[in-house]
Amino acid sequence: MAGNALGTGGNLMQALKTRMHYHQSRQKVLAENVANADSPGFRPADLKAPDIRRGGAAAGVTLAQTSAGHVGPSGQRGGFDPTGARRFEITPNGNAVNLEDEMMKVAQNQGDFQLAASLYNKGLGLMKIAIGKGR
Repeated sequence: MAGNALGTGGNLMQALKTRMHYHQSRQKVLAENVANADSPGFRPADLKAPDIRRGGAAAGVTLAQTSAGHVGPSGQRGGFDPTGARRFEITPNGNAVNLEDEMMKVAQNQGDFQLAASLYNKGLGLMKIAIGKGR
């Protein structure tokens, strides 16, 4: 069972690493959107988040459903998805960048990266403690 726990921890660490790489790449794309806010005909881009739940880096890491009465993960996204929202503001020169939206995405992306990095760092600390190298 210990091998299974270490395997799951490794999957979790890999998922966090994948997530950090995604946020790093997304930051570059969002910065290009902001930099081209005045370029005629420019259309902003965004990256699709990796699916780390199924077939991704963390296959095998799932939510525990401890009772039949608990709601389990359904894979369906409820509510409003801001990444799929249509853009209604296009300037006369054909530019579709909305600086307020892009800056909100940049701030959210930065916070998400910091969270993943913090969790990754805590996971490394726990692994060091487990092997006797930590405090």
